[in-house]
Amino acid sequence: MFTRAILRTSTPRLSSTINRFQFKSLQKTSKSFVRNISFELSEDQKAIQELARSFTKDYIIPVAAQYDRTGEYPHPVLEKAWELGLLNGQIPTEYGGTGLKDFESALVTEELAFGCTGIQTAIEANSLAQAPVILAGNHEQKKKYLGRMVESPLKSAYCVTEPSAGSDVAGIKTTAVRQGDAWVLNGQKMWITNGGVANWYFVLAKTDVNASAGKSMTAFIVERDWPGVSLGKKEINLGQRCSDTRGVFFDNVVVPDANRLGQVGQGFKIAMGAFDITRPTVAAGAVGLAHRALHEASAYAVTRKTMGKQISEHQAVAFMLADMAIGVETARMMVWKACFEIDQGRKNTYYASIAKAYASDVANKAATDAVQVFGGAGFNTDYPVEKLLRDAKIFQIYEGTSQIQRMIISRDIISRQS
Repeated sequence: MFTRAILRTSTPRLSSTINRFQFKSLQKTSKSFVRNISFELSEDQKAIQELARSFTKDYIIPVAAQYDRTGEYPHPVLEKAWELGLLNGQIPTEYGGTGLKDFESALVTEELAFGCTGIQTAIEANSLAQAPVILAGNHEQKKKYLGRMVESPLKSAYCVTEPSAGSDVAGIKTTAVRQGDAWVLNGQKMWITNGGVANWYFVLAKTDVNASAGKSMTAFIVERDWPGVSLGKKEINLGQRCSDTRGVFFDNVVVPDANRLGQVGQGFKIAMGAFDITRPTVAAGAVGLAHRALHEASAYAVTRKTMGKQISEHQAVAFMLADMAIGVETARMMVWKACFEIDQGRKNTYYASIAKAYASDVANKAATDAVQVFGGAGFNTDYPVEKLLRDAKIFQIYEGTSQIQRMIISRDIISRQS
């Protein structure tokens, strides 16, 4: 198809008079382009992927069920991840980080999520909080708040969602009022991942209640130990139970203007820009869970026997495994596409939303089908797939619901027609 496109642009009409030399020249042009769409990982990428895979096997899978039962925060696992450089991977090298691109981060996330998406989410929450600082922070802010994350295994959190403002970010009620060279912050955030363990928070607040949504908010970096910052109880969720999720309260918190992130009124743009970085990696987490569901279901299907043969030999079961594999492979490709676009410096919102929505649905279907393959055993906590089913649901909710992703996608499609 690509060669035909070149031929159409090279001549007024496709003609049989093109000589052998011209055709070979066109083939060379086509081949050089195809080499830029390789699905082969580089040696460095393979090494990063293998490091994450080994870490998951040695440090996540053995303890995942325990943390799910107790709901304890997996501090020892995150500390080990920090030691190996698997935590805070996208912090630029000039601030002490490894400077991973979104693509490499997605490779790591998928492997961690294969072991436990609760632990993976605890790790990923750092990246979400750091993304706005990487995007909009000045040198002093990056040095202070990103630098400290690589000096010790600290955590950070992204504070945008409120009790009455989840998908409707414009509805936030947290306010910041300018007083001299500082801002006074008041409000409540809800469902904040890493809320109880964070050293600092990215916080979005209204600074002009009369302005339009896109210009009414400003972003701030708020430290956990500042007066007026308090925490709600740890929420007991359906899945990903070891992830620390809770409310965060701000009562007359004085925030120096030096901790304002970006320009006044640009907070919404900064917060949404962070999602272009993090939604593909969240989608990678969903792919990791779906891959684990396929792994567990297929392993069980070749050992469990009914009616005198392995259940994998029953077409009904075999087709479920095939559908899981189709979902895993195609969702992974969409994640890679979304990561590739932003790593090339291009706006990837459309692709990030497709990856997030599709991979989330794939994870939920794969987990549901894995439970079905296990039958009654799948409904029991002695087997791993019921945890996958509980963990999967949140992918369709956090960092923008699947419905919000479809709104973004459809608006992009319609805008191209105008």
